[in-house]
Amino acid sequence: MKNFLFSFVIVLAAFAAGRYVFPTAPAAAPDEQTVATSETPVISRGDSPEYTELTTEEALAYTPSELHTIRLFEDASASVCYITTKAQRRSFWTRDVTEVEAGSGSAFVWDNSGHIITNYHVIKGASKAIVTLAGGESYEATLVGVAKEKDLAVLKIDAPARELQPIPVGTSEGVRVGQAVYAIGNPFGLDQTLTTGIVSALDREINSQANVPIAGVIQSDAAINPGNSGGPLLDSKGLLIGVNTAIYSPSGASAGIGFSIPVDVVRSVIPDLIRYGEIRRATLGAEFYMLNRGAGLAFYKLSPSGPAAVSGIRGITRDDRGNLVLGDVLLGINGKPVRTNTEVFLEMEKYNPGEYVRLNVIRDEREVELKVKLGSTVE
Repeated sequence: MKNFLFSFVIVLAAFAAGRYVFPTAPAAAPDEQTVATSETPVISRGDSPEYTELTTEEALAYTPSELHTIRLFEDASASVCYITTKAQRRSFWTRDVTEVEAGSGSAFVWDNSGHIITNYHVIKGASKAIVTLAGGESYEATLVGVAKEKDLAVLKIDAPARELQPIPVGTSEGVRVGQAVYAIGNPFGLDQTLTTGIVSALDREINSQANVPIAGVIQSDAAINPGNSGGPLLDSKGLLIGVNTAIYSPSGASAGIGFSIPVDVVRSVIPDLIRYGEIRRATLGAEFYMLNRGAGLAFYKLSPSGPAAVSGIRGITRDDRGNLVLGDVLLGINGKPVRTNTEVFLEMEKYNPGEYVRLNVIRDEREVELKVKLGSTVE
């Protein structure tokens, strides 16, 4: 037994000497590779020359989610602009007119022609607007067109094409509650600021600068503060899905509820603003007076050559004694009841100039249908 124990101790001593005195090189992990180069390797970020290369050390410092957000911001921020507006003020004492800074906001490059998109309320009342691109170059902008009812405006700057990077445009049709969104803008004058969040709700309705509702608005919890207005709301692919336009906050700062105009609305409006300076809308060529107790809308003023007048619609007139005489009363359009001017406005948005609609009206105390070919607000 003693001989066995002595032999066992000798074996253990020999093993220890071989393990620690002459150690073997550890086997390389299957996924590890040795880089034999004197230069710092880089990780490719894509085919775009705008990408800033990340070293291996930098890449290892970020999670895949962080890298995605970094790349998205670096790509999209080149399309985002900073707007400062100026307004003319007259001195109370000297009556001299001077130009003072009126406000600031965000915007983004729409195309290589220098068209810049922002909110109407950003440039409302301004005598001058200065657009500063992501590279720091500033240009005085000219106003191309506005759509107060959509809170959108188009400006134009004379900048070289190499300095203009149009924003990639997506669609708002497939936007879903819960998906990630990214807002880039200039809150409180701090340019190139990124905030992230999710889509909180869809199909919201907010009031526009024209006091008519903007329907289908996207609600998100990405922090949107004063100065973010006019900036882009992006999806996880970096595509434009909305234009940040308003926040819900008693204090005026972000409270986790921001609203963005859907990009599909923007895409439908911008071509008209660039071509006509306003939205080319379908119209009846009439003004309405709302009757009491939901009794309908009286045709009040008719454009002499407008669709309603041409179709024989009767407006309010006066008799020989100067008393008002009620004409036709509008109840609905293509069977859809309308009771207010706002409802007429929203219903007209569904149609294009040149299309025919059936007006449900009361004439001579009975309901009839009249076929009318819609006109255009821009001739």
